[in-house]
Amino acid sequence: MKAYVVGGAVRDELLGLPVVDRDWVVVGATPEQMTAAGYRPVGRDFPVFLHPETREEYALARTERKSGRGYRGFTVYAAPEVTLEEDLRRRDLTLNAMARTEDGTLIDPFGGEGDLRAGVLRHVSEAFAEDPVRILRVARFAARFDFRVAEATAALMRRMVEAGEVEDLVPERVWQEFAKGLGEAHPRRLFEVLADCGALARLLPELVPDDALYAALARAAREGAPLVVRFVLLVWGVDEAKANALCARLRLPNEVRELALTACRCRELIRGADLAAPAALLETLKCADALRRGERFGDLLAVARLADPGARVERALGRLARALKAARGVDAAAVARAAASPADIPARLDRAREQAIAASLEG
Repeated sequence: MKAYVVGGAVRDELLGLPVVDRDWVVVGATPEQMTAAGYRPVGRDFPVFLHPETREEYALARTERKSGRGYRGFTVYAAPEVTLEEDLRRRDLTLNAMARTEDGTLIDPFGGEGDLRAGVLRHVSEAFAEDPVRILRVARFAARFDFRVAEATAALMRRMVEAGEVEDLVPERVWQEFAKGLGEAHPRRLFEVLADCGALARLLPELVPDDALYAALARAAREGAPLVVRFVLLVWGVDEAKANALCARLRLPNEVRELALTACRCRELIRGADLAAPAALLETLKCADALRRGERFGDLLAVARLADPGARVERALGRLARALKAARGVDAAAVARAAASPADIPARLDRAREQAIAASLEG
């Protein structure tokens, strides 16, 4: 029985990046031998175990055979006779198909180290075509490392898209991989790779990225903007119907969907806030539900600043921030007590808030 560190830990070490998690492959062992040695089984689809002390994952060497469409259509075979090279061959990219022995010796049967040095994303074998998730993973790694895709790999991805493989991906998995890529340092590459192979038009037809969007995403990446802000940048120039369709197709988390649709409804009000009167500023705050959802409103303003940088937008955002502070300072309970009837309260509260906003702008 031999154990090897594999995959991302080897890749990141060679790149000089911090190694956060280490995954191991075990060759020559049975599940019974692993449990007898104190490892705890946790794998659902194939034999994976947690080390009794480090809690790191140890998977038995395995091979996979395509048995259906999509990324779940696989039959897994794990046995003591499966070799390390056979296990590495089933992996997606050469830079993820390297291993180290326990004494540190590098095992690189598919040229991953050379591709790392050259900045190339290259598939390991034709088995790449059996899993459409790998298209998304290539785009995500391009966004992380700013590597180019080998022409043979790009051609293979195009054939996979033409064959309809990406249509079998479930929305949650698309969002999971897309969100990871969107959060990387070079998000433009995510879209370029997906567009080049045709997957972008199939999976996200509402999005037609342009240089303005790429510039906004680059600013977001430099500033470390959260995922929700980065995604809403994608729909900043999209009408609400298209944004709603995109959110529904990807089955986005509620917080992301809500901010995206709020941005579509309120963006023109925000853009005009630099010269807006107090009543219009209050309308913008109400459109964005800023009085109740201050944190979300902050994310919305971050989107606006990243999407349309410049003095005019900064003035608009400054006026909105002062307007929100002033409106929140109004004693709603006191206004309600002074109202002649409950039906009169909303109008009186709006007037009080407009007056407070006007006073804050004068100061």
